[in-house]
Amino acid sequence: MRLPRRALLQGAAALGLGCRPRAAPPGRQLVRLWYTYGGKNRLVLEQLVAGFNAAQAEHWVQPVFQGDYYEGLAKLRTALAAGAAPALSHVVGEVIPYLAEAGVLEPLATRPGVDQLDLLPALGQAGTWRGGGQRPLVCLPFNRSTPIAFYDADVFEREGIAPPESWQALLEAARWLSTTDASGARRYGFACPIDWWFWAALVGQAGGELIEADGRISLGGVAGIKALELWQRMVNEDRSMKPPPGRDYNAWEATNQDFLAGRSVMIWTSTAFVRYLEDNARFNVRAAKLPGFVRRAVPTGGTHWILLRAAPEPEKAGAWQFLRYLHEPAQVARWATSTGYIPTTQSAVRRLTEAGHYAEHPNDAVALAQLDVAQPWPWSPRLFQLQREIIQPRLEAAVLGRQSPRAVMQDAVRLAQREP
Repeated sequence: MRLPRRALLQGAAALGLGCRPRAAPPGRQLVRLWYTYGGKNRLVLEQLVAGFNAAQAEHWVQPVFQGDYYEGLAKLRTALAAGAAPALSHVVGEVIPYLAEAGVLEPLATRPGVDQLDLLPALGQAGTWRGGGQRPLVCLPFNRSTPIAFYDADVFEREGIAPPESWQALLEAARWLSTTDASGARRYGFACPIDWWFWAALVGQAGGELIEADGRISLGGVAGIKALELWQRMVNEDRSMKPPPGRDYNAWEATNQDFLAGRSVMIWTSTAFVRYLEDNARFNVRAAKLPGFVRRAVPTGGTHWILLRAAPEPEKAGAWQFLRYLHEPAQVARWATSTGYIPTTQSAVRRLTEAGHYAEHPNDAVALAQLDVAQPWPWSPRLFQLQREIIQPRLEAAVLGRQSPRAVMQDAVRLAQREP
């Protein structure tokens, strides 16, 4: 698992400064939990932890913030090497196959009550990866999401435009909605981070697969090229897609802010931002499914809970009890409604439906309905490397650097097909 040197140094520093577990209250088993986000999500998770700690007297979960997803992975890697890993953490889905092959994940199939977890099929291990259900269970879904479109419904209604359902309709709507005022300020019809996740959505919509059924790494083939050509045309030729500044989650935040400020009329971002956008927009925010090309398709994203095999068994047992608690309908529903992530269990969806939540929050219903076209990831230990080292920098080279999409993707396939 190759990670930036800065993140590795941060991981080493964290192990030495401040991540040693504090003592649990007398008579309780300490359970170390590492998590990787801030803001409201951090607050809600800490409230759920507090609820578990108050609901029983046997275990004491101690949450420790580890930075963003990639910093958290670096720290976890360092902790594993040092024999100091926590019992419980959550990690992005792309890294699960690597960790599973490395043998550091605790199998979950024999844990008590695992067969009672009524996970939504598209969000659990079985639906997130091709063949995931045939492999030993090593993870449970937590903050799960898909790419989704948000648009300024006031502008769309005024212009008489419907949310685009095809790539051609997206091109036409983005061009129509892009304007320049008397001062030269540009309003863009569309914005999207130049990010692997959204590119994977485009590849699926164009009918491609990152890794073929026979194991050959194709990165979508022609579909991967078409995805880049679409972005390149919208940014550089039509000038209907705002060139996104920043990298990684900075680009996501910039895209959200452009939308809220009216600099972009329609964006692709994560379903997880639905509550944030609704709460902060001065206009009517509506969600729509992503359009299709030869089909409609989206990847799933977000993180999964994992137990680390090297942790002491009493701590892992306590971590499992906490996971059981988190997957009860009340906790799943609270997490989803407070943050905007998709609820991960069928019982929580029923609970929210019966309470009228989806009638009151139609944007949440769109996110849930879009799971019908969710495409599984390939189960490949190289998936995270493909994302961070091979695909991501070349997306930026093609779209922002105007390099040939075909040449960029041929180079990416050549590198991907080398032995790791």
